[in-house]
Amino acid sequence: MLQFRIQSTPNPLARKYILNQDLKKEGRVSYQKPSECRHVPLAEGLINIEGVTQVHFFENVLTVTQDGAHEWSTLDQKVQSLVQNKIGSHDCGFENYPETTKESGAALSPELAIIDEILDRTIRPGLQMDGGDVEPLDLDGHILTVRYLGACGGCPSSVTGTLQAITQVLRDEFHNELEVVVV
Repeated sequence: MLQFRIQSTPNPLARKYILNQDLKKEGRVSYQKPSECRHVPLAEGLINIEGVTQVHFFENVLTVTQDGAHEWSTLDQKVQSLVQNKIGSHDCGFENYPETTKESGAALSPELAIIDEILDRTIRPGLQMDGGDVEPLDLDGHILTVRYLGACGGCPSSVTGTLQAITQVLRDEFHNELEVVVV
């Protein structure tokens, strides 16, 4: 029997649903539009719920972000009902098209691979506990571009404390003049 544990996140517009089975066997992925996830009917169904602006899968955790115009109690019921109806046919080994660089099979540059490993060891576990994540996208000189995923996208603390923490850790472990910008 499918079980849910629902948790708030630091982002008041995001909610984390912890299930007793995996939604994503390997890696993580976020979707903001139905066209991005037509190959994952569960994700497409979730993103089509009125008010849902993003869905994020990471192992057995689903993070849903909403537009702020809906009560969580109503969205919780819709999310749980949809997941229960679609989980039987859901393939947790699905591929991420066209989303994240790391999981898409595209090789990261050597520098981005080092940064990604540092994030894996230091920052990412805390973000994932809160239903979010961060993805390094590009390194141009000393400017690193990242994208927040899941609950971190649009979270007030991600543009202040979290960004400062990422910058400081990467300055300490990668390059002392690194600047981090968010897209």
